[in-house]
Amino acid sequence: MSPETPESLSTLDIRVYYEDTDTAGVVFYANYLKFFERGRTEWLRRLGVNQSELARREHRMFVVKEADIRYRKPARLDDLVTVRSSITRLGRASIDFQQSAQLGGELLCESTIQICCVDTETFRPAALPQELRTLLEKVQN
Repeated sequence: MSPETPESLSTLDIRVYYEDTDTAGVVFYANYLKFFERGRTEWLRRLGVNQSELARREHRMFVVKEADIRYRKPARLDDLVTVRSSITRLGRASIDFQQSAQLGGELLCESTIQICCVDTETFRPAALPQELRTLLEKVQN
């Protein structure tokens, strides 16, 4: 595993809003998946990857194939949660991410999520475009 560089680890701060919480006043468990999606999307955007353009130009898009998620502690209304994301594996048509949500450095939730690259017409697995693969290889842990 290579040492972490600013590119190999992405962070995104997300404020917890009322709409993110359940009746107990804590983040509803499924919303962590939304937070992780935002973390991956914003990281790709910072790397110069626009997913809408990828779909239009390359006829490729990403879908979640698998998610393993573990909850440790709750986040609450108005907390500022930090989502940390890193790539742990690149396949021909897939990307594995390790992601966590933290509050003040304390682990709240962690996940491994596999994203599959698919053809926009057939929704069948399709190879990552070479330019994207090269970029992601540079930031892979």
